[in-house]
Amino acid sequence: MKHLLFPFLILFLIGCKTSDKPDVKQLFEVDRQFSDAASEIGFNKAFIEYAHPDAVLLRENSMPITGKNEITRLFQESDTTGIDFSWEPLASDIAASGDMGYTYGIYILKIDTITERGTYVSIWKKDENGNWKYVLDSGNKGLGE
Repeated sequence: MKHLLFPFLILFLIGCKTSDKPDVKQLFEVDRQFSDAASEIGFNKAFIEYAHPDAVLLRENSMPITGKNEITRLFQESDTTGIDFSWEPLASDIAASGDMGYTYGIYILKIDTITERGTYVSIWKKDENGNWKYVLDSGNKGLGE
């Protein structure tokens, strides 16, 4: 009888393999790379490059800006000369499926002598090539100088 149970036990243990939790640090790093790109190539180009095809931007005093095409149009028409915009993620998590996640943190926006600090949240989704792209981005003013 013991000999008959052994193969079933082995199959059971193989079937109970612990699922591989997605690497949260990976998404954290993607958000940092997004901020670095904003400094290197300009935040308007970075927001276009990192946008998912279905991305949505939520901005103050504005209806949602939906879709990468609209986001591209918005940022191509924006003059960002003299603006320095960077952010630092504080936390992130990824769904068990490994294809969606979020990051949140603080941002610093400098325009000439004015500095604005605030918080942000980005929802991320993998695109058809498996690359993380933001699908929703929003921020809030209010951390002071």
